[in-house]
Amino acid sequence: QVQLVESGGGLVQQGGSLTLSCLAPGSIARSAIMGWYRHFPGKQRELVASVTSGGITNVADSVEGGFTVSRDNAKNTLVLQMDNLKPEKTAVYYCNAKRVVATAFSYWGQGTQVTVYS
Repeated sequence: QVQLVESGGGLVQQGGSLTLSCLAPGSIARSAIMGWYRHFPGKQRELVASVTSGGITNVADSVEGGFTVSRDNAKNTLVLQMDNLKPEKTAVYYCNAKRVVATAFSYWGQGTQVTVYS
């Protein structure tokens, strides 16, 4: 099985920081667009940020600042640095790796809970 392994979620006070990490098999990470999504209760899953295999980064406008996404190809990891966290950013965050050309695939992690309290 292809497994994406997420870590770094937890409980944090507003204004604090968390770092989420996602580990993927090297053969997948090198050829994939990797991204973070989040799910708010009662709402649909939405894109947070992504990085292409060429290193092009994108952070969704809905994030409203404080998030930085990066990938370390040597370690086959995707990282989401979350700073100045606010309660409205409380959600389950998911890692995804996908390829839409050549041999297509899409794999997900199990999700990690991020809870911000005031």
